[in-house]
Amino acid sequence: MPEFNDVTVVKAANIYCDGKVNSRTVKFADGTKKTLGIMMPGDYSFNTDAKEIMEILAGSMEIKIAGSDTWKTYAAGSSFEVPANSSFDLNVTQVSDYCCSYID
Repeated sequence: MPEFNDVTVVKAANIYCDGKVNSRTVKFADGTKKTLGIMMPGDYSFNTDAKEIMEILAGSMEIKIAGSDTWKTYAAGSSFEVPANSSFDLNVTQVSDYCCSYID
């Protein structure tokens, strides 16, 4: 979906990795949430609490999910899932726009 309707946007940014990764939280009436963000080129590691679905809206990155030895490339128009209570490493190769959905 290209836009979200009837949502609440948290004004304060989520800022990580010395400002190289930032996002805004979007809350939906049904209690679900997503974040919309930008990642600058670099190497990052993140932990998950809930299952996450990451949609790459622009840019490109390589991902390695905990327990895997394989890096996979994801570019604009693709997505990947990370299990709950896990982690993933990213090698962001160009400025990347993303949407992260949190699944309970």
